[in-house]
Amino acid sequence: MGGVMCHQEVMEERRNSTTEEVSIRHTENKVLMLARRGLKEVPEDLWELQDLQKLNLSLNSLKNFPPQTASLCNLVVLNLWGNQLSSLPAEIGQLKKLRVLFAYRNKLTEVPEELSLCSQLEVLSLANNQLVSLPSSLSNLSRLKKLNLSHNLLVHVPTCVYSMKALVFLHLAGNRLENLAENIQALLELKILIVEGNSLHALPKGLCCLSRLELLNLDFNDIKDVPQELHQLIGLEKLACHRLDKGLHIVHNPLLKPIREVLEGGLSALYSYLRAS
Repeated sequence: MGGVMCHQEVMEERRNSTTEEVSIRHTENKVLMLARRGLKEVPEDLWELQDLQKLNLSLNSLKNFPPQTASLCNLVVLNLWGNQLSSLPAEIGQLKKLRVLFAYRNKLTEVPEELSLCSQLEVLSLANNQLVSLPSSLSNLSRLKKLNLSHNLLVHVPTCVYSMKALVFLHLAGNRLENLAENIQALLELKILIVEGNSLHALPKGLCCLSRLELLNLDFNDIKDVPQELHQLIGLEKLACHRLDKGLHIVHNPLLKPIREVLEGGLSALYSYLRAS
């Protein structure tokens, strides 16, 4: 998974992988680390740990995650990244306290509608899967702040995303997107929007309503022009060069004159040109 969220998650996983082995049956901890154990199935004893709050099963060889997950009713963080899961059980919707779900780098082709019942969810990473859409029911995830859908097979931004009004981080890089809908203007809390490596031809005027944006990555698309209202994005302080820098990433596009030439003077020059247009 590329981008900001991926790097943070991988670094966390590296730290976690050094954790001392834990006995499943007799653990009194509310945290269970089972990363990199070569697991092909979830151990049956796991479902007895109803007080468990954090479960890490990343970097194993799990092909399915069973419906018994519903028994872990106090789970707050569930880490499943780096397995071979093609689906998640509908029973995941019974994890009413779940706030963080990492399921990136699997083989997911769909997400259960019942995930929308995890109303406390704040962080969701589904990057590096094979998703072509998301269920419309996920629009109910009103507390979701960070969503990573990068490196999937999305041709359109799922409609439900535009209803996730608490989002501050949205990662859509490496899909097959050709446009962003005007509805994106509803995501007023967004601070980071990454859509690099798609096939965007133009930008909606609604994007220019997102005044809290601090990082907007549009690199490696097919953008030839920008909306005149782009100068309203005052939270973008500079033209950014490095991938994780705050600011506007746009120079790696087939921009036409005069925009391409104006950008040589930096973001302030672009904004002055757009205001005068």
